[in-house]
Amino acid sequence: MDLGLTGRVAAVTGGGGAIGRTTAKLLAAEGASVALLDLSDEAATAARAEIEAEVPGATVFATTCDVGDKDSVTGAFAAVEAALGPVDVLVNNAGFSRDKYLTKMSEDDWDDVHQVVLKGTFHCCRAVLPGMMERNWGRIVNTSSMAYLGNRGQTNYSSAKAGLIGMTNALAREAGPFNITCNAVAPGLIATPRLRARPDFGKLEQRSLALTPLPRLGTVEDVAKTILYFTSALADFITAQTIHVSGGR
Repeated sequence: MDLGLTGRVAAVTGGGGAIGRTTAKLLAAEGASVALLDLSDEAATAARAEIEAEVPGATVFATTCDVGDKDSVTGAFAAVEAALGPVDVLVNNAGFSRDKYLTKMSEDDWDDVHQVVLKGTFHCCRAVLPGMMERNWGRIVNTSSMAYLGNRGQTNYSSAKAGLIGMTNALAREAGPFNITCNAVAPGLIATPRLRARPDFGKLEQRSLALTPLPRLGTVEDVAKTILYFTSALADFITAQTIHVSGGR
């Protein structure tokens, strides 16, 4: 099935991470030229090598980008456009958590998470939207989290991810007249390498298995396939939506 992505240019922030690189790989396999943006040059370069090795003929560009810094975003997207052309598909995937109870959370703990998750998405959307509007086509997918419903010890992360869903819904209404869709994915517990490295991984896994209708952990492929769906022709009339990638939990 033709997903309508051949010849499109897709940019994935946090492209060196597990979900980012898997999403980029699926986009490349569908014929899109892919730009990997990541704070770590090493991670972005490794992801590019992996995609080029696994997807014959893939066109992949990698560059460093601090999404929380407006000038860094401006420079990174200028480099992407010079290398691949204007961005048609934007996947805002960069983010991290810094968990503490609110009474022990510093102002930096709060600000840093919001700066990347929420303001970083703002910066990246601002970088690509004028071109998408001019061409009357675009796809934006924001990576939220089931944490938007609220988790203990994650007031910073939960509020940033909840804000991302509100931003998604508002932007979908602003951008819709230009044939631009804006949607979000909200992953649950996903078995990324970082999660598996946690000392409490076993407890997290057992609790998740007991509470999830589909009794397994989510995979990065589960999230990436949902993002791919939102970017594809299958979702041409879908916007302002959030899909929980959580196994029904």
